[in-house]
Amino acid sequence: MSDSAETNAYSAVFFDLGGTLFSYRDVGRWTFDALLASAKRLGVEAEPREIGRAYRDASNTANRQFVDRSYYLHSDLFRETFKLFADRLGRVPSEDFVEYSVAALRDALVGNMTLRPDCLDTLRALKERGLYLSIVSNIDDDYLMPMVADSGLDSILDHWTSSEEARSCKPDPGFFRLALEKADCQPEQVLFVGDSPTHDIRGARGVGMTTVLIVEDDAGSILQDGREPTAPDHEIRALSDLIALVG
Repeated sequence: MSDSAETNAYSAVFFDLGGTLFSYRDVGRWTFDALLASAKRLGVEAEPREIGRAYRDASNTANRQFVDRSYYLHSDLFRETFKLFADRLGRVPSEDFVEYSVAALRDALVGNMTLRPDCLDTLRALKERGLYLSIVSNIDDDYLMPMVADSGLDSILDHWTSSEEARSCKPDPGFFRLALEKADCQPEQVLFVGDSPTHDIRGARGVGMTTVLIVEDDAGSILQDGREPTAPDHEIRALSDLIALVG
């Protein structure tokens, strides 16, 4: 890390990906289009409201099955979700249907999520202050890698790590320890920024990092789990607010 980092209150800033660097605004519209295509593939003719209700119930049920695991592939979570989705619509899902639906959901998200408007400028400003920057994302490689490359984040960040690489999912401490090892930092030197009180804030605080919750009004989320939220050390509404926090 640069010597200039010694003048800051922190040496590194770790970021979640979806909902943090990338906005979840309009996420419901993109995913719903994928759900309609999946329902059509099942031969289901139902009101959009019924399809949405079936998916929400399926997603909530699948999340409860996976939430206490320290590691899982998100593709497996989504496979289970679509099996339950088909069941809720009165159909028996084929393997082809499940694989199609998982891929369609991934393509909808990877192809449509955009960086927050102030993301790149904020990251460059933090980098100029000598801070080590990384992504710690609860997602599989086939989401993370194209999103980092296509957005230009790979030219700014020092590293990016998926839960698939870490074989650990937030809030499991193993994921955060791997990120610390990569950055050669101690927890008290790191500011962790995320949008999930249960995944990001709970996990980062658990290993001793200072936490920042970013809040986006009227934005959806795709991986909340219903657990009691953990309060952050700081709350922001724009990534640019981090400039004042790093000192």
